[in-house]
Amino acid sequence: MAERPLWQPNEERIEEANLTRFARQAIRDWKLGINTYRDFYRWTTDRPEQFWESLWRFAGVRASRKGERVLMDGDRMPGAKWFPDARLNFAENLLRRRDAATAMVFWGEDRVKRRLTYRELYDLVSRTAQALRALGVKPGDRVAAYLPNMPEAAAVMLAVSSVGAILSTSSPDFGVQGVLDRFGQIGPVVLFAADGYFYNGKVVGSLDRVRDIAARLPSLKRVVVVPYVSERPDVSAVAGAQRLDEFIAGQPGGDIRFEQLPFDHPLYILFSSGTTGAPKCIVHGQGGTLLKHLCEQQLHCDIQAGDRLFYFTTLGWMMWNWLMSGLASGATLLLYDGSPFLGNGGILFDLADAEGVTHLGTSAKFLDASAKAGVTPSKTHKLEHLRTVLSTGSPLAPEGFDYVYRAIKRDVCLSSISGGTDICGCFVLGNPILPVWRGEIQCEALGLKVEVFDEEGRSVKGRKGELVCTRPFPSMPIGFWNDPGGKRYRAAYFERYPGVWTHGDWCEITAHEGVVIYGRSDAVLNPGGVRIGTAEIYRQVERLDEVVESLAVGQTWPPGEIGDVRMVLFVKLREGLALDDALVAKIKDRIRTNTTPRHVPAKVLQVPDIPRTKSNKIDELAVRDVVHGRPVKNLEALANPEALEHFRNRPELLN
Repeated sequence: MAERPLWQPNEERIEEANLTRFARQAIRDWKLGINTYRDFYRWTTDRPEQFWESLWRFAGVRASRKGERVLMDGDRMPGAKWFPDARLNFAENLLRRRDAATAMVFWGEDRVKRRLTYRELYDLVSRTAQALRALGVKPGDRVAAYLPNMPEAAAVMLAVSSVGAILSTSSPDFGVQGVLDRFGQIGPVVLFAADGYFYNGKVVGSLDRVRDIAARLPSLKRVVVVPYVSERPDVSAVAGAQRLDEFIAGQPGGDIRFEQLPFDHPLYILFSSGTTGAPKCIVHGQGGTLLKHLCEQQLHCDIQAGDRLFYFTTLGWMMWNWLMSGLASGATLLLYDGSPFLGNGGILFDLADAEGVTHLGTSAKFLDASAKAGVTPSKTHKLEHLRTVLSTGSPLAPEGFDYVYRAIKRDVCLSSISGGTDICGCFVLGNPILPVWRGEIQCEALGLKVEVFDEEGRSVKGRKGELVCTRPFPSMPIGFWNDPGGKRYRAAYFERYPGVWTHGDWCEITAHEGVVIYGRSDAVLNPGGVRIGTAEIYRQVERLDEVVESLAVGQTWPPGEIGDVRMVLFVKLREGLALDDALVAKIKDRIRTNTTPRHVPAKVLQVPDIPRTKSNKIDELAVRDVVHGRPVKNLEALANPEALEHFRNRPELLN
């Protein structure tokens, strides 16, 4: 354990933080006798009604009615009801400005650069919303978006929310079946899609797939094509299609009529990765999503009016929904679509420099890859406005922390964050007034009673266990789509420990009250009855220069019997290298020396590629199925399903 933190906020930064102002106001309002951060956090979970009402006021939530009641049935999980009398609109809270300042900057790789003012954004949302109403779209209808991360996608989201319809999104790199596995479950009445996108310098057309998707969604009234790779794409082959300019023609803009909706009126339907079957359709509410994002962005990330917020994401990942909410805090959104490694791996840092990014969000895998490639932005870029680096998608190893402070910028708050699609937010994340300790996520999310449970359901610290949340919070899903009685919803999160949310992360609360995540608990290895998080293995193996990436699974051994499990490690090596006995020995020695003999794999095998989901997470469960000869239920969830063939029928796994 490091003796000193990697970063400590100075007094000025603490004094100017939103969190400091909020805490002082709450202490005055509720006459709280507290003076430490831990006591403050405990107040947010012990008195959730006070905390969430205080946040509503602090963030200036816009609503036609708030009501007196904050929480009903707070002892039920699931079943608690937040702000049951409130009426509000999500989009109204994001479209607070209508002036000439910049709302969004968009880079489509190095091919397209555009800017949109708040006034232009408001006008586009207004016209799109009117066109949706003219088509008969009403509250509760579903609208789907199959779009790149571009300004029109944001406008579609805001327009759909303004009329009370429900938005579901997918990135255009999904194939036809992957889109149908998602949108086919929810019956959308409108599909917004682009004519194509750019990736790694190439143009990838989408209209053939849009045609096939539209033909198999009988609920559609209209397909709206957003021009991107061409100015006036020919949409005649797509049944019921119009270009966006045609769709909004005749709609004059003007004031938006924001439908006033209950707090838990559906806003988004998000999808689980779907690698173990059809994706779960997770329904999130207008008010809960808004409050959770305001809490995370204003208090935990210290996003203030005028800040410039960037997150590398696609519409296939909930971080896009999270990014969009930055408008509610008065931030300018920086949108990028395409390969993050364009331009020798420096294009995201080019964007950060050119546009004065204050909050740079990316993935642990991107940071790992940048470190491996020797990318050193501190030597090539100024990054003078950068205050916070955000990382998620998979656990950020301690060496990833070292890389950020060595090669990107010394004076930044490195906020490793973790949560998921399930809550459209985070359980554990960063904090602008706390130190950053090497390898640790800074703290639990305010208002969420996060604990670690052992096998018997006892709360533990300093030991590994299941990440759980033991009290209700506003951004819990409303439920799953088409799940009468909530049976599948309860089974997904509340079966292991009744009345407690079990998230599926294998983690530990540290002596610093930080959190270390060791991987998904359903991918935890169990050789000899000892539970080992896969991140513990990857951290050691991927520090070797020869190894680009690794993936570990447990193989039932002997095969076909109910016996023990042996660990098999697959490695992707640098180009031109081959796995030999010497390198296998080096890998095993590295693991044994830095962890325990239990962590040493029984087999180490080379593969040319490792399967990943569309949101860039390695897929251990799919590989485990292939190794055991079981079918993978949803190949469409993978960005590179062909990679699974490298794991199939390996003779080395038979001895």
